[in-house]
Amino acid sequence: MTLPCIIDARRFDVAAHLPFHIGDERVGWIREDDVALLARWPDVFEIDGDAQSARVTLAGHFDSVPARSAALGSVIGALAAEGRIPGWRNETYAIRNAFEAPPLAFIERAASRFFGTMTYAVHLNGVVEYAHSLSPGAPQLWIARRSHTKATDPGMLDNVVAGGIGWGFDIEATLVKECWEEAGIGADLAREARAGRTVHVLQSLPEGTQAEQIFVYDLVLPADFVPHNQDGEVGEHRLARIDEAARWIEEGAMTVDASLATLDCLLRRQWIDEDACEGIAAIFEAPTL
Repeated sequence: MTLPCIIDARRFDVAAHLPFHIGDERVGWIREDDVALLARWPDVFEIDGDAQSARVTLAGHFDSVPARSAALGSVIGALAAEGRIPGWRNETYAIRNAFEAPPLAFIERAASRFFGTMTYAVHLNGVVEYAHSLSPGAPQLWIARRSHTKATDPGMLDNVVAGGIGWGFDIEATLVKECWEEAGIGADLAREARAGRTVHVLQSLPEGTQAEQIFVYDLVLPADFVPHNQDGEVGEHRLARIDEAARWIEEGAMTVDASLATLDCLLRRQWIDEDACEGIAAIFEAPTL
């Protein structure tokens, strides 16, 4: 089994980016081509062009969370109006390098990839351990197809539940909310989900950099359960055999995020052989750039 998604999840060219700092802490990555856009706000960003220490730093006089958030918000609004930041969500994300860390600033979710800041998400593998009479005893997975109107990865295959963790939500609250919105899974059943591992993604995308930690969960669903999307973000659901899910990963039909979350499930449950997944351990290790 070949796993191009593993390569994609680590495809990030440091040389094509400048680190984004708040104070002495690197909090993101900005594409070199986008740095000139930020130079229009010299009162907001300090741009060091020295070859040995080139970086973009939020100006030091923004010395509080409200001041930093307001300064970034004005820039983000202008860039979005110019079409430089697509897919506006009206969701607040915190800039923080660890999930439990206090926020350094707040930004609109759509801007997180422009600035390459760390984001957090939860993905759920919907497991049917003993499937229907067509294949008795064979485990299967519920797989979703993303709506064609989604801002990112439209029409691609995804986990049955997947969503970003906005500010003010913990992991469990996000899981329960997304389970209902994306698959019609009630809160009591959603809370039976069991944690897998944490997947780390660092990759370049058309809208910027995805630096994300994905908290993976498995949920054993009743054999007669059928997902029903509530929020219009899912086009369809399908119940897939393990070999089908593995093939979709291999073919690149599934999003990178969902591919990695699904692989975590398949490996933990020993439904595929880890020896066939060269380099798989890297996705569970935080990047050290």
